[in-house]
Amino acid sequence: MRRDCRSLVQPADHDLAQLRALGEVVRALDETDAHYWLFGGWAVDFHASALTRHHTDLDLAVWLEDVPRIAARLAQDGWEHRPDPDEDGGTGFERGDVRLELTYLARDDDGTYTPHGGGRRGRWSDEALGDDVAELGGIRARVVALAPLARSKSKPREDPEEAARDEADAAVLARLLTDRSDVTPS
Repeated sequence: MRRDCRSLVQPADHDLAQLRALGEVVRALDETDAHYWLFGGWAVDFHASALTRHHTDLDLAVWLEDVPRIAARLAQDGWEHRPDPDEDGGTGFERGDVRLELTYLARDDDGTYTPHGGGRRGRWSDEALGDDVAELGGIRARVVALAPLARSKSKPREDPEEAARDEADAAVLARLLTDRSDVTPS
């Protein structure tokens, strides 16, 4: 049984707009048979089944080969391609004041990775990209698995604002992992 997350926040209009947009994007991706995994802060909230903090964007990992089909469907649904000037390993879309970040996934003999410029690769564990589905606010989405998500959030980024979000997310995930280990099968 999960304990209540103590860091719950009152949803802001922007959070609710992002959650509604996520529901629409997930339905669109399901209709196009594109695989995706929600990661980042929203994945934390889906695992917690609660809004734990305010968010700046939606983060989805998608197969690189599916990006043209996904981009066409997003455009059909009113999303505009808005890449960051320094983006690397993914791209962004916006609709209204909601930002959607797609991170690319590719696979080779060594496993799954995000291709970056200069031949660099950001590795993803097979454990992360499983069949986990979670729900929040009536929206069901595929999510990066809990343990790998917790490991990724345990190493805060250099930017102070991003580091603060990572630390808050890591605390929520640590509680969830503890709660999960407290449950013994009967």
